Amino acid sequence: MSLSPAQRKYLRGLGHSLKPVVTVGAAGVSDAVIAELESALDHHELVKVKIRGAGRSARGKDALALAEATGSALVQQIGHMVLLYRPDPETPAIRLPRS
Repeated sequence: MSLSPAQRKYLRGLGHSLKPVVTVGAAGVSDAVIAELESALDHHELVKVKIRGAGRSARGKDALALAEATGSALVQQIGHMVLLYRPDPETPAIRLPRS
């Protein structure tokens, strides 16, 4: 899924006030973490994830792995926080601006 810069900016604004719903621990990305993230994306569409216990390059790899495994778009990554977006295919709650 690809997002335009305007759509990313809009989603970053929505995600600013969100609290992390999923936390990736020192063990990294596991099947349980992916399942929990899938559930969170189904309910919220826009989810903030906290990645703990990893170096800078490992956090980037974990963020990309989460996005790929869930079919979501990586909106933003700052430090330990990652913002992921996946619209509901039937009734999307978030209306994105046109590109």
